[in-house]
Amino acid sequence: MRRFFAPINRFTDNIVTLDADETRHLRDVLRLNVGDEVSVFDGAGKELACTIREIGKKETMLSITGEIEPSSQVSPFAITIAATVLNGEKYDLIVQKAVELGVTKLIPLITIRCDVKQKDAARRLERWRRIAMEATKQTGRAKLMEIAEPADFDRLLNELKDENAVLFSERDGVDFTTITADKKITALYGPKGGWDDVELKMAAEHDIDIVTLGGRILRAETAAIAITAILQHRFGDLN
Repeated sequence: MRRFFAPINRFTDNIVTLDADETRHLRDVLRLNVGDEVSVFDGAGKELACTIREIGKKETMLSITGEIEPSSQVSPFAITIAATVLNGEKYDLIVQKAVELGVTKLIPLITIRCDVKQKDAARRLERWRRIAMEATKQTGRAKLMEIAEPADFDRLLNELKDENAVLFSERDGVDFTTITADKKITALYGPKGGWDDVELKMAAEHDIDIVTLGGRILRAETAAIAITAILQHRFGDLN
């Protein structure tokens, strides 16, 4: 069944209205017609079976026929990743794979060695959210991954007070087996070239655990994806 996204404010009674982008995809790409059956998720965890009622130039009206179970369930382990912003498509990849791995929230992080300025990262925010939405459609999730506003490293450390947070570093950390987690964790991933000494000191002063994975040196985007998968496997439902 073809999947579409519509935010909660587009649901009224037994009708859901798709926006111009979703309408264009339904009409021009998939070439669906009135009477065809589709599914729609609201980004908050609900998925509904629908029948196409009316296709317009900028909107499509669907009749809701019932609620269905999303094919991909929400992980019982809530992972927030704070990943340093990278240039170009590398960060797009992190966004996409975070959705596939069941991440709850992504925080674009601005660090000392970050290649991207905060104002430039903010301009890419809508693009990342669009990528996350498309990945949600493809993976069967019904709940959108939250993508926060870009955050400075020092500001984030203050916000993580009393939170279960781990900073992954290629040096100066302890073994992965020291990580403990109940139902949620925040994982901090560094930039190309690694964390600055100042940042490692700040993390230690804020009682953020610093963890190093053996002797492997990973590319920034590889680390964000691989370590998230390991966390989901160890504490979540990727098993």
